[in-house]
Amino acid sequence: MTATDEARPDTRVRCAWIDESRLAPADFVLYRDYHDDEWGRPLRDSAALFERISLEAFQSGLSWLVILRKRENFRRAFHGFDIERVARYTERDITRLMADAGIVRNRAKIEATIANARAAADMSDSGVDLGELLWSFSPPPRPRPAGFTDVPAVTPESTAMAKELKRRGFRFVGPTTAYALMQATGMVDDHTADCWVPAAPTAPGRRP
Repeated sequence: MTATDEARPDTRVRCAWIDESRLAPADFVLYRDYHDDEWGRPLRDSAALFERISLEAFQSGLSWLVILRKRENFRRAFHGFDIERVARYTERDITRLMADAGIVRNRAKIEATIANARAAADMSDSGVDLGELLWSFSPPPRPRPAGFTDVPAVTPESTAMAKELKRRGFRFVGPTTAYALMQATGMVDDHTADCWVPAAPTAPGRRP
C-alpha cells in the first residue's frame, strides 16, 4: 500500500453496525478491523473456538466493543484460552481473575469459562472435537440479509447448539450467544448484501 492509498478515504460500504459517526476514532478502527478481517470468517480450530465461546459469554449484557478493547487482557489472564490449562484452574485463579481490572470481573462468567474448559477437555478425552461439534450445527447456505434488521437473533440451529452444549456441561451459552458465535465464526454469513466483505467459502451442512 502506498502513502497515497493510506491517505485515501475508505468509502467501502459495511454492515450498519459499523457506524463511524457513533464511535470514537480509535474504537471505529478497532471495530472496523474486526468486521473486515474476522467477523464471519470461518474459524474451525477448537482452541480458537473456545476463546470465542468464552468471549461471547463474557459479552452477555455488554457491548462487544467492551470485549474487543479487553481482548488481549483476556488472553493474558486466561493463558491464551488454553483449554487444558483453564480446565485446571482453582479457586486461587478465580481470585486472581476477580482482581484483574483488565477483564470483565464477573464471577459467574469466570466460573462458567472454567466449567466450559473442563467440558471441552472432557469432550476431547472422549474423542469429540469441539470444532467439529460446533460446525455440525451450521445451517445450509442462504442469501445474505438485505439489511441488518433482517438478521435473526436466534435460529433453530443456534437453539439446538445451545441445548447440546448445555447437555455437555457448558454454561452461559444460550441460543442468542450461540447464534452470535455462529455469526462471528463463519457458520452463517450475516454480512449484509451491500457489505464489501466477500463471501466466505460455503460452510458444511447442518447436523444430521
